[in-house]
Amino acid sequence: MNPLIRNILAVVIGLIIGAALNSFIVLISESVISLPEGVNPNDAESLKQNIHLFEPKHFLLPFLAHALGTLAGAFVAVKIGLSHHLRLALLIAVFFIIGGIMAVILIPAPVWFCILDLVASYFPMAYLGYKLAIE
Repeated sequence: MNPLIRNILAVVIGLIIGAALNSFIVLISESVISLPEGVNPNDAESLKQNIHLFEPKHFLLPFLAHALGTLAGAFVAVKIGLSHHLRLALLIAVFFIIGGIMAVILIPAPVWFCILDLVASYFPMAYLGYKLAIE
């Protein structure tokens, strides 16, 4: 297979795997750590009105979803790709951080969480996925 096509497929498959893991963690998060009473996680207005009720524990699984989704996506992309492995991993991080920035804009969260999420979830995890995949 043409290396360029293989690398493009690696990124696409990495994005699918990473997004699936991210979604799975977000879906199970409410059953792992209950949200405050009266909060509807599917309603942005409910989140905005009740964000003051959230404790740091409520941000743990969203952080893990973003970090582990990026890690898994980068790992898979590097394992499948034929060349430019670090670039493939970082490309996964770019796609995921765009989603993270959109989430910061659309979903209310404390500033500390937004900074932590954007700084620690994407590029560091993509680099870690790259390092794990090449060993």
